[in-house]
Amino acid sequence: MKNIILTSSLLLCNFAQAQDSLYLQSKRFSLHMQETTVSQYRKSFAAPYSGAHSQTTNDEWATTITSTFFASMRPWKNAVICVNPEIAGGHGLSTAFGIAAFTNGEAFRVGNPDPTFYLARAFYRHYIPISSDRIIQEDAENKVLMNLPKNYLSITVGKISIADYFDDNTFSHNARTQFMCWGLMSNAAWDYPANTRGYTPSVLIEFVNETFEARYAFSMMPKNANGNIMDLNINKANANSFELKYKYKIGVQNGKISALAFYNTGFFGKYSASNLVTGLDPNLPGVFKTDYTIVASRQYGRSKYGFGINLEQYIQKNIGVFLKASYNDGNNETWCFTEIDQAASAGISIKGDKWKRKDDTFGLAYCISGISPQHQNYLKNGGLGFMLGDGRLNYAKEQVLESYYAMNLNQGRIIPSLVYQFVLNPGYNHDRGPIHVYSIRVHVNI
Repeated sequence: MKNIILTSSLLLCNFAQAQDSLYLQSKRFSLHMQETTVSQYRKSFAAPYSGAHSQTTNDEWATTITSTFFASMRPWKNAVICVNPEIAGGHGLSTAFGIAAFTNGEAFRVGNPDPTFYLARAFYRHYIPISSDRIIQEDAENKVLMNLPKNYLSITVGKISIADYFDDNTFSHNARTQFMCWGLMSNAAWDYPANTRGYTPSVLIEFVNETFEARYAFSMMPKNANGNIMDLNINKANANSFELKYKYKIGVQNGKISALAFYNTGFFGKYSASNLVTGLDPNLPGVFKTDYTIVASRQYGRSKYGFGINLEQYIQKNIGVFLKASYNDGNNETWCFTEIDQAASAGISIKGDKWKRKDDTFGLAYCISGISPQHQNYLKNGGLGFMLGDGRLNYAKEQVLESYYAMNLNQGRIIPSLVYQFVLNPGYNHDRGPIHVYSIRVHVNI
């Protein structure tokens, strides 16, 4: 009996010491920063006509720069407050017009070519344990070194990027170090709620355990398409995002599959509205213009809904593949992300073990995008979206092939990349292109 009592006491002491060790490893504050510079060169290409929102046909250079500060504080147990001031400047190729799956994932953060300071994120996040097991969360961007429940419910309130939490993919999600094309970094037909720079006030609820995740977010929408000012008529303009994720193994190799659904409503225009009157533009012979653009048809009560699937799978410990597919109804105008109503993408990511650069990464991927018949007709008649508008349209699916090589220097603090992209039928227009884009990207994080 004495031995049993002694053994039990030792086990309790060891457990208490382990818990104390977890708490001793916690910190109160975290501060990080990142800077990403992307310089792109696009060769000249053939096009019999151009519109107000086309890629220009001449040789072109464009550069974007973003700098973000990640300040985090643990005010008490199971909670974190994060504030992210950000500076962005420069512009995308042709001011990011003319390609639906645009080639620079940082370009959407640039609302003004002059360096501009703004608040990217500011949110409070609280974890509610649903198991006694704890794990250590390492110090990182918007993360403080702290012990967290292994299984939890959480609530996040504030200004966030919805893409930080939904539609994640180990091999294709971060345009600062992975694929840059908009059709690869996200499920492109998901018109995810965001202002011009990718952020929006939201309430996010999540359930997470070792094999399953579920999340829902209610978000504000911008007042105008791709605008920075949010619509305060929250009951009439809002976004609802849902996701279920399952984590599994095939043998010893990890995999994940997630299903996404969304429903957005707001002050949208309708592609087939009767008040979209068109006429010939005297300044562009043979090219139609929209006398009354889609803006004239905007009204509350319009909506956009859609779905997405996101799959990732390790083949070996240093090789992974991914597949994504998404759809939205395409009746009303794109409001936040990009003018894509159907999309599919697939790719492979290979670490550099074979050539003795184990932390370097080579990636190769392909995406194909399309739009609804209503959206096609709108562009054919000279309509302008916030990204597309060639004056007319010879419709074909837009396709992008991308490859990149990212080097890992100074223990991952500096990651330069070389990127090549081939764009077929830019802006869904068979009369334009193809386009070749060459990029140099440098990502620095501290």
